[in-house]
Amino acid sequence: MSLSQQNSLAQMANAIRFLSADAIEKSNSGHPGMPLGMADVATVLFTKFMKLDASQPHWFDRDRFVLSAGHGSMLMYSLLYLLGYKDIGIEDIKNFRQLGAKTAGHPEYGHLAGIDMTTGPLGQGISSAVGMALAERVIAAKYGEDVCNHYTYVINGDGCLMEGISEEAISLAGHWGLNKLIVLWDNNNITIDGTVDKANSTDQIARFKAVGWNTIEIDGHDYGMIESAIKKAQTSDKPTLIACKTKIGFGAPNKCGTSKCHGSPLGAEEVAAMRQVLDWKSEPFDIPSDVLKNWREAGSARAEGYKAWSERAKAKGQEFLDLIEGKLPKGWSKDLQALAEKAIAEKTKVATRKASQMCLEAIVPNVPEIIGGSADLAASNLTFVNGMKNITKEDYAGNNVMYGIREHAMGAIMNGMALHGGVIPYGGTFFVFSDYMRPSMRLAALMGIRVIYVLTHDSIGVGEDGPTHQPVEHLASYRAMPNIYTFRPCDVVETAEAWKLAVESEKTPSILALTRQGLPLLRASAKENLTAKGGYVISDVAEGKKRQATIIATGSEVSLAVEAQKQLREEGIDVAVVSMPCTELFDKQDISYQEEVLGSAPRIAVEAASKFGWEKYVGLKGDIIGMDGFGASGPAEELYKYFGITKEEVVDAVKNCMK
Repeated sequence: MSLSQQNSLAQMANAIRFLSADAIEKSNSGHPGMPLGMADVATVLFTKFMKLDASQPHWFDRDRFVLSAGHGSMLMYSLLYLLGYKDIGIEDIKNFRQLGAKTAGHPEYGHLAGIDMTTGPLGQGISSAVGMALAERVIAAKYGEDVCNHYTYVINGDGCLMEGISEEAISLAGHWGLNKLIVLWDNNNITIDGTVDKANSTDQIARFKAVGWNTIEIDGHDYGMIESAIKKAQTSDKPTLIACKTKIGFGAPNKCGTSKCHGSPLGAEEVAAMRQVLDWKSEPFDIPSDVLKNWREAGSARAEGYKAWSERAKAKGQEFLDLIEGKLPKGWSKDLQALAEKAIAEKTKVATRKASQMCLEAIVPNVPEIIGGSADLAASNLTFVNGMKNITKEDYAGNNVMYGIREHAMGAIMNGMALHGGVIPYGGTFFVFSDYMRPSMRLAALMGIRVIYVLTHDSIGVGEDGPTHQPVEHLASYRAMPNIYTFRPCDVVETAEAWKLAVESEKTPSILALTRQGLPLLRASAKENLTAKGGYVISDVAEGKKRQATIIATGSEVSLAVEAQKQLREEGIDVAVVSMPCTELFDKQDISYQEEVLGSAPRIAVEAASKFGWEKYVGLKGDIIGMDGFGASGPAEELYKYFGITKEEVVDAVKNCMK
């Protein structure tokens, strides 16, 4: 590399440094260390390697970039502005971290077109990038590398590698041989509390090699080494870790190399001193015209490549075009509807986990973008159906992922697949083990992406496995999480309706909480998707009778509520039973519908889980039958009796509320 090329790259890198430092200084908040330290690596990556067209930010075959060290968000924002993305201007840079700004404290998916995922919780970015790289290989195997052939690049720091989720994810990446995944490690030896060796002595190079990665070690401020390393990584038959030895806060003369520049503004004096050290004569937020020109040329260099790709994509046909645009095939749910109608005709009695498998048998053949999987529990979650094929290193043209016992990684990898596009991922585990996935599930909800969680063994009905496997607080906790649908269906029909809603919910992830135990068919009609309303009267009072109470239930307890209704009717008490498969959807209905369903008579809620949250629906005069503590080990029917979740308890609660 010639001296003039190096000088040009140095000026372009300094543009990143000063946009970042000045924005953080103006905001009086942020993390300058990483943007300053990784500016050289980012400059080489984005000017010499990244396949992108700033004017077509949603190009399906663009390279993906994940800033796993999301606290260094000004690196991302500086890049997007310099490259010429249309939805970010210099005023957005100046408004860094201000209320309502696109340039939030951490990169947020949907705020700016060039952000491929929301990052900040460390370990999530590198782990989701594995899902992006997997999706790229799967789609390439099915539709051809002429329309899907790109890399996934990650910048991460020590924090991402310390978080346990990264171990699960990199292990799978190596196992799957995802050679188009390239991770650039900001190896600066600094965390918030000091040097890395205070808390960690892991040999990261040996660690990555042990799980099947290619590794390269370079000086992260040497442009020639950076370029050579990325070129070498692109030819590897394994995923690659490039350990970039960098100096945090590079250019800041008094704070570089220390934790002082990690998470706080440099200060006016230090920024002024940095201008002298790096010979940067421009005022804050002013980029020299020749430097900006070079960056903008990098942002438009692939424009012809995008046009050529568009023609190839059109030639693939409508299925591929629909797939990359996220459009479901026409008539995709016809077999699902037929299943619901058949279940009604035959009064099908099965566990809702089995009902879910029946639904998948009706969905998978009709939705090519569906990719399933399970955390080594497919035999229990029933997530694998006839005709599915495992994705392997030797053959990516499958639609089922064997994650092994890795719920943490499964959640993040599904996020990555959904974010990549062309994939609707679902994954299964026991409901109680969703705790391992919760950070990823929260990010899915925050980003507003279509990910489906098949969570079986949903209550104390798990039985003999005991309280470690009995989810008690989980329903309430997910109902408290914004923008996630928590479905707990009561029979085959509600399960089919929930699956339809989950597949169609483009901007909301969905949980299907499913039973181990068999449940009777309760629905009399499948003409209308009543689960879409969140709650509805599944068994009304007899014609001409006045409602004296309402029993609200979900999942396995709906049939229990119907049994209590029958006994009360025999005693001359008329009650209605409301099935509430999804409180989030019920809360979206207008007040008049909610009042009509719940009625004005006393209300009793019954659910074999925590009582928390049901107060909202039963009011001060109502009652809740549920759990006040953890479960116990024993046969399911005995546990229901022991914890007082029985027909008799419901009957007594109704009578007491009517007094």
